[in-house]
Amino acid sequence: QIQLVVSGGGSVQTGGSLRLSCVASGYTTSRRSCMAWFRQAPGKGREGIASWHVGVGATGYADSVKGRFTASRDFAQNTLYLQMNSLKPEDTAMYYCALTFSFDICRPSSVFDSWSQGTQVTVSS
Repeated sequence: QIQLVVSGGGSVQTGGSLRLSCVASGYTTSRRSCMAWFRQAPGKGREGIASWHVGVGATGYADSVKGRFTASRDFAQNTLYLQMNSLKPEDTAMYYCALTFSFDICRPSSVFDSWSQGTQVTVSS
């Protein structure tokens, strides 16, 4: 059974940094896969913000986070990270990671079928 466990959320002031972690388990790590980070702010739709083609690297960032957020992955730990710098109040949201094995091009817009629980990120001004 595939499991994604995310951690690292919290409260910071504008300009601060946080790093989110997403530990994946329940499947063969060498399997061709696409992982991504999403967020959802209160009253807004879900936004895909970063994608990672396992074995290739980062494949896309939303314009809203480009230059501030960086995705990375630890192969040995099968963990996807999201380093978030220069945080803004508009980054306040619940953050999730997701995984799919069915994709042509790994993008935040790909269809994901395994999801983590959320972790709250709150940025105060």
